[in-house]
Amino acid sequence: MHYEIVRNHGCRISDAWAYRGVDAVVLENELIKVVVLVGKGADIYQFIYKPTDTDFMWRSPWGVRNPSMYVPTTGDGGNLWLDVYEGGWQTILPSGGIPNSYMGADLGQHAEVNTMPWDSQIIENSEEKVSVRCSVRAVRTPFFFEKTLSIKKDSSVLEIEATLTNEGEQSVHTMWGDHIAFGTPFLSDRCVIDISGGKTFNHYPEIAPQNDIKLESTGEWPWIEMKDGTQLDLRKVRSKDTKSLTLSYVTDMTDGWYSVTNQETGVGFGFVFPKNIFKYLWYWQSVGGGFGYPWYGRTYNIGLEPFTSYGHRGLTDAVENGTAIQLQPGESISASQCAVAFSGAKGIESIDSNGTVTIRKQI
Repeated sequence: MHYEIVRNHGCRISDAWAYRGVDAVVLENELIKVVVLVGKGADIYQFIYKPTDTDFMWRSPWGVRNPSMYVPTTGDGGNLWLDVYEGGWQTILPSGGIPNSYMGADLGQHAEVNTMPWDSQIIENSEEKVSVRCSVRAVRTPFFFEKTLSIKKDSSVLEIEATLTNEGEQSVHTMWGDHIAFGTPFLSDRCVIDISGGKTFNHYPEIAPQNDIKLESTGEWPWIEMKDGTQLDLRKVRSKDTKSLTLSYVTDMTDGWYSVTNQETGVGFGFVFPKNIFKYLWYWQSVGGGFGYPWYGRTYNIGLEPFTSYGHRGLTDAVENGTAIQLQPGESISASQCAVAFSGAKGIESIDSNGTVTIRKQI
């Protein structure tokens, strides 16, 4: 039985939904609609800007699969994750990247909370504001994580308050990231990426044969060296004809924000995060590359993913390179973030902590 207040105007929220057997919460107002798959990782499956009917989130070729109903045909930690990866936006804890082992725990790809069902509770439901609190307790690591998602009337900003707690009685390392992937029709080679500057470096070892960026190359945003010796402007999203699959990182950013703007439509998406916690921005380009399982050359998307740490080989790698977070028994770490949709832009100068966008005057 559901007793939430039902409206067809102002801010709205409902948890009386399921998609392909996955429980979902829908938040919306006059400008945006956000669909959260609380039955699978509290993934954000849709982030729609209503004035232009633009969904920023990328969708994998197979879409949503319910992990509790899907019968895997392999025990591989990478394939198990990819088989149920629908695209969109995941919370990554406690390990980002490929399967690895930590303190005796076998951690699969991007383990472990985004393939689990989360608890959710509507905590505010008014015409002026709606909020849902989503929480999860990890299985193989002693972490409790909760995030509260809110939208306000007449605002295109999704506000996020998140807290990670070590409930164990010994110190434990973790990686924490937001795995946000953008796709068509929003994404095209008319899109540009704006951030506040920083240093770039490419992933090592090579993640795919279609990688065309020089391994371990470094530069100043937006430049990075290609294998052929030329410089690649990371600010410009490449076309699917590129047939490339790469992973790069940006660090030492002046401010914690980024934006993706489609210069043809003027519509864009921005994300704000505390850079003292999320020190690395992972930049995944799957622009027609990625052959064999699971993409078979059919995907066109990018991921811009704020992380506490780096190293696609997982938590073990982050511990070795000194970027993993270490939480003492009972210790918590909290972050305020926000995502914003905007229009009428060719590029962005800045986004403040409240999601207020300053449009670039000159391109």
